[in-house]
Amino acid sequence: MGKYKRFYKRLALLCSLLLAIEVGCIFPNAAKEEDTEELPLTSVSAVLIEPISGTILYEKDKDKQLPPASVTKVMTLLLIMEAIEDGKITLDEKVTVSAHAASMGGSQVFLEEGETQTVDDMIKCIAVSSANDACVAMAERIAGSEETFVDRMNKRAKQLGMKNTHFVNCCGLDVDGHLTTAYDIALMSRELTVKHPDIFKYTTIWMDTIVHNTAKGSSEFGLSNTNKLIKQYSGATGLKTGSTSKAKFCLSATATRNDLSLIAVVMAASDSKVRVKEAGMLLDYGFANCTLYKDSHVLKKNLSIPVEQGQSELLSLTGKKSFTYVIPKGQDGKSIKKKITLPKTVKAPVKKGDKVGEVTYYLKKQKIGEVPIIAKNSIKKWNYKDCFDKILDKYLLISN
Repeated sequence: MGKYKRFYKRLALLCSLLLAIEVGCIFPNAAKEEDTEELPLTSVSAVLIEPISGTILYEKDKDKQLPPASVTKVMTLLLIMEAIEDGKITLDEKVTVSAHAASMGGSQVFLEEGETQTVDDMIKCIAVSSANDACVAMAERIAGSEETFVDRMNKRAKQLGMKNTHFVNCCGLDVDGHLTTAYDIALMSRELTVKHPDIFKYTTIWMDTIVHNTAKGSSEFGLSNTNKLIKQYSGATGLKTGSTSKAKFCLSATATRNDLSLIAVVMAASDSKVRVKEAGMLLDYGFANCTLYKDSHVLKKNLSIPVEQGQSELLSLTGKKSFTYVIPKGQDGKSIKKKITLPKTVKAPVKKGDKVGEVTYYLKKQKIGEVPIIAKNSIKKWNYKDCFDKILDKYLLISN
């Protein structure tokens, strides 16, 4: 009888062990590996971000320095759009092509020395056909020379936190030392698309034309978008391709679905089909695994706060119009809570834009973001006359 008891005990132990292995209790790493989705990317480096928050959703050697080819033009386009915003150039202004700009090789629209094109058409040539000659012409118009423009590109890169980037030219032709990373490309793509969404008017063009007016006469030239995602991927909005023998095939791809925008960057893909396929895989991953929480009314009502020793007794407050957060698959945006923090009073003087408080957002008690509450107007500190007037008003009020 004792033998049977020992047999059944061993059998029960064996069954427990097999069950534990099956559910991953004994080898938990096996279960983790199964839960972790790895994309079969062959590109040397890649990154996927959500542009509003800057959240990194996927990465593969995102900080590896590589030549970017014509994806360089994202920075060129950013500086052009900033020059327009600052009023330094206008879309209808005509730009004259120099001999240096006309001599550019690689991808071009065959601009001739002395030819003029509007800024609008130059942007179109850069964004759609990746025109090196148009890039240099615009660089010279904005900065006086390509060299000075490139200095501005590098300065802007530092401002954006692009720590592993160094530009040598404005168009991306292969040259020693012209390097960046997938993440740095994502950073400048984010700045361009978030701050200057008008760029999508150009990057979503599939085919168009420009007109060459030269000493030889007038002729029409066709433009065809180098980014095949525009036709092949639902929601694609841009942004910029690049390819050289040294850089291989690169792409900064942007797309929007259901109010969620994404930026996918691939570098050093083996061919043009691979870069399109793998950028699409990254975008698919993001749209499948993330949703966007958006609070369109950070401050649902007009807020004000008492002011001590100010020429006005109340300070009006304002904040950002919206707050966004990328929610991973499996989490619910309804569980996001927000807390408004303000002092009881503020002391004059107060300048417009001064931070007064904040709206803090929490997901399951974990802080996920903060929006500053700022002064809507300036309030000066009272002077002797203000003080006298206040006392007089108070005295007259009591007397009446």
